[in-house]
Amino acid sequence: MKLPLAGSVRRALLLAAGSPVVPIRHRARLLARLGLAGINNVALGHGVTFCNPNSIRVGAGTFINNQAYFDAGPIQLGTNVTVGPRAMFVTGNHGIGPSARRAADGTHRGITVGHGAWIGAGVIVLPGITIGSGCIIGAGAVVTTDCLPDSVYAGVPARKLRDLDPDEQVAEVS
Repeated sequence: MKLPLAGSVRRALLLAAGSPVVPIRHRARLLARLGLAGINNVALGHGVTFCNPNSIRVGAGTFINNQAYFDAGPIQLGTNVTVGPRAMFVTGNHGIGPSARRAADGTHRGITVGHGAWIGAGVIVLPGITIGSGCIIGAGAVVTTDCLPDSVYAGVPARKLRDLDPDEQVAEVS
């Protein structure tokens, strides 16, 4: 039996799960109960938006900072991924229609982020993108093409700046 207002209550709980009122240690557990899969041992900042929790997979040890946005999906984040504040994972796109309505029918293409990747603040990842394991995407970048593992990308559109040694550790990325 379908309960009246069940969808509205679920949406309200999804919003509440990301609010500063809910302690960070309880957010992932509440979202898991609302359909977000594989969210054990994950830290979530406030204001994180999951448009369709059933199509998002988040690996253990991942940290998602404040106000990150996850479109309808599918979206797969590997283990130990770090997502900066206000990063956006956009899976939706439209064909080009006639001048009366240029945004034609829409589609969704999945996004995959490999283990250990670091997605900087304000990054926008567009539909169909794969970001390799150990990759760093600099703040404010717009990712329009796949990114190789253990590399640094930055800019609009994001361009490869350099390779990283898999064991490299530095104080700050420049």
